[in-house]
Amino acid sequence: MLGVGLGVFMSTLDVGIINVALPTLVQYFQSSFPEAQWAVLGYQLISSSLVLGATRLGDIWGKKYLYLGGLIVFTLSSLLCGVASSIHWLIAFRALQGLGGVFISGLGLAIITEVFPSSQRGRAVGIIGSVVSLGIALGPSVGGLLLGWFDWRILFLINVPLGVVASLLVMWVVPTTERKQEKQRFDLLGALLALVTLSSFALGMTFGQSEGFTSGRALWLLLVGAIALVSFLAVEARLEEPLIKLDMFSNPRLSVGLLNGTLVFIVLTGGLLITPFFLGQVKHYPTSKVGLLLAVSPVVSGLIAPLAGTLSDKFGSRSIGLIGLGVMIGGCLAISTLNAQTTEQDYILRYFIFGTGLGLFRSPNDSTVMGSVPRERLGIASGLLSLSRTLGVNVGVCVIGTVFGALIANLAPGTDVAVAPPEAVVAGFAGSYRFAALILCGSAVMTAIVKT
Repeated sequence: MLGVGLGVFMSTLDVGIINVALPTLVQYFQSSFPEAQWAVLGYQLISSSLVLGATRLGDIWGKKYLYLGGLIVFTLSSLLCGVASSIHWLIAFRALQGLGGVFISGLGLAIITEVFPSSQRGRAVGIIGSVVSLGIALGPSVGGLLLGWFDWRILFLINVPLGVVASLLVMWVVPTTERKQEKQRFDLLGALLALVTLSSFALGMTFGQSEGFTSGRALWLLLVGAIALVSFLAVEARLEEPLIKLDMFSNPRLSVGLLNGTLVFIVLTGGLLITPFFLGQVKHYPTSKVGLLLAVSPVVSGLIAPLAGTLSDKFGSRSIGLIGLGVMIGGCLAISTLNAQTTEQDYILRYFIFGTGLGLFRSPNDSTVMGSVPRERLGIASGLLSLSRTLGVNVGVCVIGTVFGALIANLAPGTDVAVAPPEAVVAGFAGSYRFAALILCGSAVMTAIVKT
């Protein structure tokens, strides 16, 4: 757990830590902000588009050494990022870092599920969920502190000693995966089509958010992604050893769990997008305080996750997950009542409720998904979970951001969100969280009525 958890924490922390450094990178390399953003986008693009192929290789070749290889690549590329001489080299090394990260994030959960017995699976998955949540929460704050004390290069160089320790631990203590006797084939065509599908979708959503979804680049990329998806499904349906066995989705535990994960991450990511506007433009808090307040939900979620996993082992994943969804819905509705007179205590209480629900939901849901597939498909199941989170992030920024902007435009026509009056921001913030509660209600109803 320590060996795998340290790697997962390092890769998760690194996702958020660089966002804080973007203005510094623009100034240091004398580049434009869109160009510097590719240091973030390059990592995300590689790690999301290769996840299915990487995790399927884990099922075929064994998870330990691919995870270890991912750690080594991630550590080496972190060193290269730390000594990069130009923004272009930094972007290239970040893409290499994403290649290492895809094996860490994709196979970490699969290894934990494989090693721990089913009676302890919920608790083990809960601990890994806690590690992920704490990495997300601490990324911006740790990045800010390190930038205040050191040069920007420390954000990458700090991974080197952590990566060496994690690699040694994994090498010594993680058992080797038991592989099936018969030789399995890797679906190269399916992996390539998945790569085209996911990378086109991710780039299309990125350009759609920056240029508008009516722009030529966004429309063409999304169209290519849709064609590649149809082709991927057609190929997978015909092969004896596909990348993904489509009949896996006939299992409602898997399908509902993956869909629920996507919907929850739509809400979570959308909330992280719009909350800084409320804290900055309505409450006028400094950036440092905004960063700390944004960490409330992820930290609470991380602390609750191991307990939720233990409870799911005892009382069942479905019931604990439903309770978590109910608490999250209550948290969203409570957050929607925030206004200009809100105190810090009011804010923390409401996001504490939301974070508690998130922690109660995620561990049982992830445990349900991982427990719904045979051992030889644990890698691809872990990849699908990672993919569901990525899709939730991409869609959440778009959907919740659009609702937020539309509600503000209704009160202040022609006004940019960044300079909207406080009353318009409050209205947009409240309406967006009510919309988020409605999304979670759909998830809860589906969980309650679908027999899993």
